[in-house]
Amino acid sequence: MRTRGEQPGVPAPDSPWSEIVPGLWMGGHEFRGRSGRLEFAVVHDEFDVVQSLLRLPGYGPDPGVEHHVWPIPDGPLDGTQLAGVIRLARAANEALDDGRRVLVRCYHGYNRSGLVIAHALAQRGDSADQAIQLIRARRSAWALHNELFVEYLRAGLTTVRLLEELAE
Repeated sequence: MRTRGEQPGVPAPDSPWSEIVPGLWMGGHEFRGRSGRLEFAVVHDEFDVVQSLLRLPGYGPDPGVEHHVWPIPDGPLDGTQLAGVIRLARAANEALDDGRRVLVRCYHGYNRSGLVIAHALAQRGDSADQAIQLIRARRSAWALHNELFVEYLRAGLTTVRLLEELAE
């Protein structure tokens, strides 16, 4: 499986980031601007916390902005990678509870960021399907088009992590 937005037929989003619930944003590193051309989604100081699941130089955030980097593939995840996703979701919720603005981003802001945000929403009481539906409504119909990630969410990331670690 590819690890970035190079999948044929998957369009770039129309905006650099989208608010999923108040204070929790989902985004990527590029988007299709008003001109129709691809533009870079560079973060400056719009957010208090930025979580990057893919690190590309020059995309920010500004110095002083809390930045967590946990590169993961847009494909099967091992127990360590799943543990990181669970930690990022918890950190996003803690920041939200403190009234901070959080951006979770990957390449297009569809799959990896969707996995973290959906798990954060599940930690807040949503079902996996409620979280997926909300993310697709607020970000894009392409959000969480990685069916493996949808299966992970429906099974529960903690359960998937335990099964991965047993298999290793």
